[in-house]
Amino acid sequence: MNNDCLKGKSALVTGARRGIGRAIALALAEAGADVAVCDIVADDGLLIKTGEEIGKLAKSITLVADISRREDVEKMTGRTLKAFGKIDVLVNCAGVWIPGQNLIECSDEAWDKVIDTNLKGTFLCCQAAGKIMAGQKSGSIINMSSQVGLTPGAGAGAYSISKAGIIMLTRQLALELSGFKIRANALAPGIVKTDFNAPFWKDPAVEARTAAMVPLGRLAEPEDIAQAAVFLASDAADYITGQVLCINGGWAPSSSIR
Repeated sequence: MNNDCLKGKSALVTGARRGIGRAIALALAEAGADVAVCDIVADDGLLIKTGEEIGKLAKSITLVADISRREDVEKMTGRTLKAFGKIDVLVNCAGVWIPGQNLIECSDEAWDKVIDTNLKGTFLCCQAAGKIMAGQKSGSIINMSSQVGLTPGAGAGAYSISKAGIIMLTRQLALELSGFKIRANALAPGIVKTDFNAPFWKDPAVEARTAAMVPLGRLAEPEDIAQAAVFLASDAADYITGQVLCINGGWAPSSSIR
């Protein structure tokens, strides 16, 4: 992508403290966008560090919000609008996964936490930012689904269901918002080398076994996902909406491990 393909645009990225969200926020800034970074956790300093790194590239603000709470989301989008004057790009990366939660054993608390954060939170962010974008008659929404939003994953339980829900949410948004020139697409990564996926790659032997299942022979890096997000945010994807972009190195299991 052109290094300034997002020049003059502003973006809001949730779950930007680390991992995929952080990589996407930095990539958007490197492409010329001003970026608001948001996360529910701020006391470890990682979110502030991300904001500072972006500040060397573009204008940046740092926000703390629980995206499962409507009032937090409205404050988050409101502050972004006040800082930048518009929201051109929304990237919903915030999400949680509770390991080993087969549906027959899943507690109410685990179900609610995952669905409220991953699916409801994404919906609330899309709704709040979508209203702003509708007034602008333009915008790009990028939602984070997963390989297990397309195929079942052992132990994924509510997480898999939340990611499948995000796919239909994205397609519905694409239909409803098309009249406002707003595009909505989803990314569906396979296994990415983040702390979130540590059990699949921290041990070199485990990583080798996992990578052997991927036709391209390696696991994804956060930057692989970030470059796809930059593309979908840019005018190069102006005729793409309602789509799910799989970023999995060609890995297409009948029953995913994640």
